[in-house]
Amino acid sequence: MTTIAPYGSWESPISAADTVAGIVRFSEIQHDDGTLYWLEGRPSEGGRNALVRRRPDGTIEDVLPETANVRTMVHEYGGGAYLAEAGVTFSEFTDQRLYRLSPEGPIPLTEQPPRPVAVRYADAIAGHDGSLICIRETHPESGEAINELVSVAADGSESVVASGADFYSSPRLSPDETRLAWIEWDHPNMPWDGTRLVVADALDPGSRSVVAGGPDESIVQPEWAPDGTLVFASDRTGWWNLYRFDGASTTPICPMQAEFSGPAWVFGMSWFGFLSDDRIAAVVWENGRQSLGVIGVDGTFERLDLDYSSYGTHLATDGERTVWFVGAHPKRPSALVEYDVDAGSETIVRANPSTLDPAFAPDPRFIEFPTTDGDSAHAVFYPPANREYEAPAGDRPPIVVHIHGGPTSAVSPAFSLQTAYWTTRGIGIVDVNYRGSTGFGREYRQKLEHQWGIVDVDDAVAAAEYLASIGEADGRRLAISGGSAGGYTTLAALAFRDTFSAGASYYGVADVALLAADSHKFESRYEARLVGTDPDVLRERSPIHSVEQIAVPVALFQGLEDRVVPPNQAELIAEALEARGIPHVLVEYEGEGHGFRKAENVINSLETELAFYGEVFGFTPAGDLPALDLDGE
Repeated sequence: MTTIAPYGSWESPISAADTVAGIVRFSEIQHDDGTLYWLEGRPSEGGRNALVRRRPDGTIEDVLPETANVRTMVHEYGGGAYLAEAGVTFSEFTDQRLYRLSPEGPIPLTEQPPRPVAVRYADAIAGHDGSLICIRETHPESGEAINELVSVAADGSESVVASGADFYSSPRLSPDETRLAWIEWDHPNMPWDGTRLVVADALDPGSRSVVAGGPDESIVQPEWAPDGTLVFASDRTGWWNLYRFDGASTTPICPMQAEFSGPAWVFGMSWFGFLSDDRIAAVVWENGRQSLGVIGVDGTFERLDLDYSSYGTHLATDGERTVWFVGAHPKRPSALVEYDVDAGSETIVRANPSTLDPAFAPDPRFIEFPTTDGDSAHAVFYPPANREYEAPAGDRPPIVVHIHGGPTSAVSPAFSLQTAYWTTRGIGIVDVNYRGSTGFGREYRQKLEHQWGIVDVDDAVAAAEYLASIGEADGRRLAISGGSAGGYTTLAALAFRDTFSAGASYYGVADVALLAADSHKFESRYEARLVGTDPDVLRERSPIHSVEQIAVPVALFQGLEDRVVPPNQAELIAEALEARGIPHVLVEYEGEGHGFRKAENVINSLETELAFYGEVFGFTPAGDLPALDLDGE
């Protein structure tokens, strides 16, 4: 029997604890000699990254002791934290040294530098004679970090392969081990703005040549094909398409108005891989929708008959017929998937658990809506869904407009217990791919340049108002929430617009100028492209300097070890709201950095945000939630 109850008050089969119980984040898939490797980010184990393998006999096991945390902090965001080739080498989070797995357990490969100097490693490949070629990031006692491409010998000694550029990534050794390719770039570019693809003699890296790229062309994921040609993604046409360099010339492989790659926020990301008969398995974005397919020798792209809505950012192949990816589905939890492209058969290697009846899962749908400057923007809308409840006639649900981070990132429709946590309670969620998001071409991505805090806010407002205009949302109960850059858009929307009645900022930027002065190297010039360098504009775009215009309640969540957006950003906003008597809550978490990894903190932040909306929007959420003392009331 269906119960009639106000939106927001519905009893849910999902608790905040359910959203992290046994849930893992799959990433960094590698295949070596019949053994499959991957990382699992485990909130239930303090947020550590565990290295897992499936042996050829099908046995699945953790590779390292439970004390190991396979994570690098190069660029602060990391990625490329291990290599499974001729053994296992990995970066240990606690000291950032490289370790090799021996029969006795992990043993250190690199030295511990004298404090306060810090050295980090990432994105390793196997070099000659048991050596590694990888990215090394050295943090001296003072000044900016130094990024280099280095070789680490089997005895741990190191030598520089390439230096002088601000950043390096993606070292790749040709099949005959005679040529080395890599990507490099300089300030103020980010890797999706402009990079250079370099090819050099593997034994004499100084004999280098730039074969693609430049200040206005982004090169991503170079890979040597079995025939010795170099395949890579370039957005030279306005779309990240695949190209082949044969040593003399470059030719397009499968020209499309679609994206075969994405923004390289972390190391080790992969969107394509090689199969037999010169075929390429590839993930493609078309107008915000993802599919997986095979590019034939004739350059045609054939989509595979799969029902996933996202294929992740770590595709791997065996060079023959098998593809592995992290599959997201609108109605099922994410899984590590194995697919035989010739047989058309699918195997779930490992899946996240869920006992949720699919009838409780929301039906995501793409929406495109008008925004400012005559443009359109995109989003994925998750309406309230609970088979046991209905709202009173004429009632409309509160909506949370969720803003992804980056800001150069994107969202796809995917089942998530965290999303269902809201929708089963009668609260709608809309994930906005505002102008600046990837997956829609370089022109759409560049609409955010010098417009951060304007067009992203416009699109967040337009999404909320669009849903209200078609009767999908209560225009008086619109909230906005986001983390990192999404937290900035949240605070900016509250300060510069009057559409939203509440907001929740997770480690969001409050002062753009302060962030620019206190940011890590990787993003230390990013604000110049997003906002510019004029001090007046930086001040004008910073919510902290317009906090007097924030007239609605705000929830702030912050990790105290965040080096990307330092804790003082949230503290400044809280102090300013306190001074003005605006209801707010500031929750700070010990031991958390940029993004919450520990189960107890994910649980607490979800429950606190729900309790916050209940107070602000006047509904009583079901369940036992934290008692709030909204400062300023």
